[in-house]
Amino acid sequence: MALNGETIAILVGHEFEDIEMEYCILQLSHEGADVKLVPINAGFNAHEGSDQKPVRGRFGTPAPPIVMAEGTHYTVVDFEDLEVDTLDCLLYPGGFSPDHLRVVPEVVEFTKEAHEDDTLIAAICHGPEVLIEADIVDGRDVTAWKSVKTSLINAGGDYHDVSHVKDGNVLTGRCPDDLPAFCEGITEALEERETVAAADD
Repeated sequence: MALNGETIAILVGHEFEDIEMEYCILQLSHEGADVKLVPINAGFNAHEGSDQKPVRGRFGTPAPPIVMAEGTHYTVVDFEDLEVDTLDCLLYPGGFSPDHLRVVPEVVEFTKEAHEDDTLIAAICHGPEVLIEADIVDGRDVTAWKSVKTSLINAGGDYHDVSHVKDGNVLTGRCPDDLPAFCEGITEALEERETVAAADD
């Protein structure tokens, strides 16, 4: 396995892009990562008393997904229990979820803290909207779904129409079709960190 138990937290709010959550869970856990799925009750479907209802994707997939039992490929973690210093990567799938999460102050602050701690911050499709809110795209090479391009440029990012791009500890992906390359980019980035850490020891 390419990854040696590195911890990756996948944060999703309501109306996340279903395949982007599912693919990342399967591929990254297959590579050996310890995947933490973090559903956050934020979005159009969030309302008082809805905490007991699952966060759902645009096409109805619940988080956690029914077809993948917890414990095999991932574990579910409450956002309040996440700790920056235990994470190797913070990952945001796209869909409408990022637009909902970017207005949750605790999520934005956590993203800033993770970035400052040099955690790998990964986001695909509309996921970089959270990174814009956390003010971590200024001066960086980035990509995203085309409708996010202008927002990234206005935030100071240098937009590239490519499958994925890594700049420092920020890695962004373009769209669902690019999921294989995006996940490979995450794996390579974490492998590189492990190699550097081993050399320093």
